[in-house]
Amino acid sequence: MEAPLRTQVGIVGSGPAGLLLGQLLHLHGIDSVILELRSRHHVESRIRAGVLEQGTVALLEQAGVADRLHREGLVHDGVELSVRGERHRIDFRELVGKTVVVYGQTEVTKDLIAARLAASLPLVFEAADVAIHDADTPTPTLTWHDAAGSHSLVCDFIAGCDGFHGVSRGSIPSGMQQIFERDYPFGWLGILADVPPCSPELIYARHANGFALASMRSHTRSRYYIQCSMDEKLEAWPDDRIWNELKVRLGAAAAASMTIGPSIEKSIAPLHSFVSTPMQHGRLFIAGDAAHIVPPTGAKGLNLAASDVHYLAEALARHYRAADGSFLARYSETALRRVWKAERFSWWLTSLMHRLYAETSFEAQMQLAELDYLVSSRAAQTAMAENYVGLPF
Repeated sequence: MEAPLRTQVGIVGSGPAGLLLGQLLHLHGIDSVILELRSRHHVESRIRAGVLEQGTVALLEQAGVADRLHREGLVHDGVELSVRGERHRIDFRELVGKTVVVYGQTEVTKDLIAARLAASLPLVFEAADVAIHDADTPTPTLTWHDAAGSHSLVCDFIAGCDGFHGVSRGSIPSGMQQIFERDYPFGWLGILADVPPCSPELIYARHANGFALASMRSHTRSRYYIQCSMDEKLEAWPDDRIWNELKVRLGAAAAASMTIGPSIEKSIAPLHSFVSTPMQHGRLFIAGDAAHIVPPTGAKGLNLAASDVHYLAEALARHYRAADGSFLARYSETALRRVWKAERFSWWLTSLMHRLYAETSFEAQMQLAELDYLVSSRAAQTAMAENYVGLPF
């Protein structure tokens, strides 16, 4: 192994959380090295959702990587809820004066990688067997190997931004962790197609057959989902069957404006709520999916990663700028307040819109009553809009 390298912040993972943290630290004059298990091609090819809260857009602007977002992103002033076949619009701009932007997570990742490479900042792809050592000492260390050999990186701090299955969360002693989680008894069958969207804004549909979502990536690429059981097989869902079911669940108006085309990607994904506390141990801090998972219903995953990174970057900047470690000491507490509010919203919207009970049950009638209240009450719509566009960082 070569002589140990040195940096101020070692970052594990080159998803949006790790890359955005590295960019913000760079702007604060703080050195970092990012390690990524996968190849650049793999990272830039992962298909992910992308509904960005206004606060996330502002953070990307602060990081200097929002030019393409503003050129290509789709600004949405609201969403529509379909209940009993009727569409009801929740107008974010009118209710709370804010919007969201549809811009794929893959595109955010590409923009951040391009910015890091343009600044000649260290970004190591295909770093295998990354391990975290001595996190509770003043010199935490990262080790890994790649085609050039084995390496060691001594850090002031380590940021674990390597997702749910990464090494970072597992580097916090199990006796110091508390896990909160819920598995939902259904999944989302998703289809991606190069066809225009059936609506200019997202449609969330509650139907007796199950939930459906009409979404998009651009004016020419659409993303649709339907609720399904977790034992479904993709081969049982040819494209025609999916399109026909979408027409039923989304309603006649959406069906009439729906353009059908061959899928370019299909998948079935489970829905999971998960929070691991605390989000720090010694000089190791975890962010994004390494610390928490939300169901995709409320579009909070990427946005929670952004708020984590905001808190962590500001805390590290205060440490280096003013020798003030109090914000780092409170990182987990600060981030988790927002995490739990987003978990609550995602759980609420998931529980409200999906088929969980027989349609003749008391519980199903409570879902419908809650939806009737939501679409008829400005106060309820304001609460939904406030949470959907994103609570303040």
